[in-house]
Amino acid sequence: MTPDSSDPADPPGAPQAKTSAEPEARPQELAPPDLDPANAAGEEDEEALLPELPEESAEAIAEGPLAIGHAAIEKAVRLAPTSSGVYRMLNAASDVLYVGKAKNVRKRLSSYARPNAPHPARILRMIAATATVEIVSTATETEALLLEANLIKQLRPRFNVQLRDDKSFPYILLTGDHWAPQILKHRGAQSRPGRYFGPFASAGAVNRTITALQRAFLIRSCTDGFFESRTRPCLLYQIRRCAGPCTGEIDFPGYAELVREATDFLSGRSHAVKELLAAEMEKASTELEFETAAVYRDRLAALSAIQSQQGINPRTVEEADVFAIHQEGGYSCVEVFFFRTGQNWGNRAYFPRAEKSFTPEEVLSSFLAQFYDDKPPPKLILLSHAIEECELLADALSVKAGNKVEVSVPKRGEKKELIAHALTNAREALGRKLADTATQGRLLEQLATTLALPQAPKRIEVYDNSHIQGTNAVGAMIVAGSDGFVKNQYRKFNIKSEGLTPGDDYAMMQEVLQRRFKRLLKPADGDDTKANKAKVDDDSVPQWPDLVIIDGGRGQLNAAREIFESLGLTRVQLMAVAKGPDRDAGRETLFLPDREAIKLEPRDPVLYFIQRLRDEAHRFVIGSHRKRRTKDLREAGLQEIPGIGPSRKRALLLHFGTLKEIERASIADLGKVPGVSAESARKIFEFFHTQTG
Repeated sequence: MTPDSSDPADPPGAPQAKTSAEPEARPQELAPPDLDPANAAGEEDEEALLPELPEESAEAIAEGPLAIGHAAIEKAVRLAPTSSGVYRMLNAASDVLYVGKAKNVRKRLSSYARPNAPHPARILRMIAATATVEIVSTATETEALLLEANLIKQLRPRFNVQLRDDKSFPYILLTGDHWAPQILKHRGAQSRPGRYFGPFASAGAVNRTITALQRAFLIRSCTDGFFESRTRPCLLYQIRRCAGPCTGEIDFPGYAELVREATDFLSGRSHAVKELLAAEMEKASTELEFETAAVYRDRLAALSAIQSQQGINPRTVEEADVFAIHQEGGYSCVEVFFFRTGQNWGNRAYFPRAEKSFTPEEVLSSFLAQFYDDKPPPKLILLSHAIEECELLADALSVKAGNKVEVSVPKRGEKKELIAHALTNAREALGRKLADTATQGRLLEQLATTLALPQAPKRIEVYDNSHIQGTNAVGAMIVAGSDGFVKNQYRKFNIKSEGLTPGDDYAMMQEVLQRRFKRLLKPADGDDTKANKAKVDDDSVPQWPDLVIIDGGRGQLNAAREIFESLGLTRVQLMAVAKGPDRDAGRETLFLPDREAIKLEPRDPVLYFIQRLRDEAHRFVIGSHRKRRTKDLREAGLQEIPGIGPSRKRALLLHFGTLKEIERASIADLGKVPGVSAESARKIFEFFHTQTG
């Protein structure tokens, strides 16, 4: 795989990504005055080389850092094995620049060490930045490929093609830790015993499929606790979406047979399952057992519904993933379709980070190895472009899956049609991406003009607080960049200060900002928030903001300004957005330090943009606050609500069963509970549904 220099949208001299768990160093143009000058100078010296290496004159650079890089690689060559392995190139700060694999590591490194080799500019930049090389030997080249993909995803080296994927796929799980298996949607680590089926491209597809599977196989979806507490069948049994194993409506062998049929269907043997059900329906009809025949008919209809609601369903492909790549405007888009049990389980578009000189084959090859690092591969993988290491990838995925995996580029027939369909989707997705990026770029430029900023901001951070009379106070930060909202960099802050006056919005905002920017100034200060514990997934967005927006008026702005001055931050722009009279959208006032307040025209696109940023911050902080409040409620009980004591709490729980159902109930439903007056019902309802801010 060929190394990558930078994101297509980044200039050649953009600051390189960090690979450790700490937040990324601040870009040079925004460096605060109290950063270590030695570190800042070191970054500047290393990056200063990069703009001097255009493609047409890269070979002219033969001395200085490039020669030092060649020497470091030559030293590694002398100790490198002639067998397969994985090598990592590191800079002077021990940041991983590139991860590669080779059948013969010494031979591969030797190709980098030759001073007169005709390398492209991106490889010369990598060599020039290399200070040391680390090598891990592997037993086979297949093992090296798997290790390389794992390290690229973990370390996110600057010069590799990077799969940017911050969302996990949902799966269907048939549990294996109970005598009556449960069917449910699952995300995250597959640690619970059972059979996992997927991936599905969207949660909606999973939910529709589970509902249809319940109708087809009558598998329970209730939790184990609910199952054990039942003394009579629930509503799902009455509407024929569950066989009722909880109360013995079906015996163990009968339920086990239903589970086996569901497993067969989800495992790709859908035709056999449908033929079996059709035979049973015919048999029941022949024996004049029409009610039994109707049950089989409904189950068959449910299975047909699964296969008809997914759009394109191939006739000759039971299980496959389809990958198509399209390049345009310096970007790459990889469209992935998932086919299981002869049906389309959805598709998703990816935009891997790859320098524009990469060919589609190079991007696709690196993308595939990383894509299957944490996912089980299907038996068949169809590609739009022939990749160089097709056989090696197939061998590696076969080892990972425990069965033969075929990787091919179809030339004709239905499989070729699937590739053509995926390519069309890739072109359309990339077109939307480019259009959205252009629109977002224009808005950022207009925002910079309106606020008299020195340049269009690359990173905007918006802050908001939420609480109820000071309780369960939460602060939140959302991030926006040239590609829109960067949701994997959102952060929430549980307000911790013990001496803080309940409801003091200024002090809450100051605590949030102080914790956020102290961590950026001193990454090792021990702050326990997520940003200091985990590597940010999308390193194309700088970690220091160009513009900070506060939800509030002049008072909130001054409170934020005090924190910035105490930390010595003078180059980060500040702005506060105050709601209009009666919270009317379109009548907001913008406050900036040492300037008159600004009021924009109600239909100004910049005002719409600012409103969207503010509303997203409000949505995120409200959700974070409600989660914390609900958790406290579950721990402390309903007594937190004024006027609700132990007796009423007991009556509510007996009537509704769970706190979640109480939270969902209307005022009329709450008023039907014995001992709960109309006034108490109103208080309970308002406690759960009051819009906080």
